[in-house]
Amino acid sequence: MKITQSAWRDYADAADNYERYLKADGIPPLEKTALGVQLFREDRDEETWFTTISYWSNLEAMTAFTKGEPTKVHHLDRDPEFLIELPKRVEIHRILVDRQGLR
Repeated sequence: MKITQSAWRDYADAADNYERYLKADGIPPLEKTALGVQLFREDRDEETWFTTISYWSNLEAMTAFTKGEPTKVHHLDRDPEFLIELPKRVEIHRILVDRQGLR
């Protein structure tokens, strides 16, 4: 089975509110459809970056979920309210090494 992951990065002005919003509105649709989803947060000096990674069995599954082009960002309704800049595309990567030996 070929696994594909997609990622997009956002940096938010009101980070705590955006995190709650992402968890409530952005992550659940992915949890219902993707093989898995992760949300990362990096707090920097003057901005906070969020990275969402979703895992898919293949590109066709991603295309079905997005109802079209999987690299096109489907912004949440309130993204313009929170984000300093709207992402322009979704990155799609093939997983080449998958070792989970976390300690």
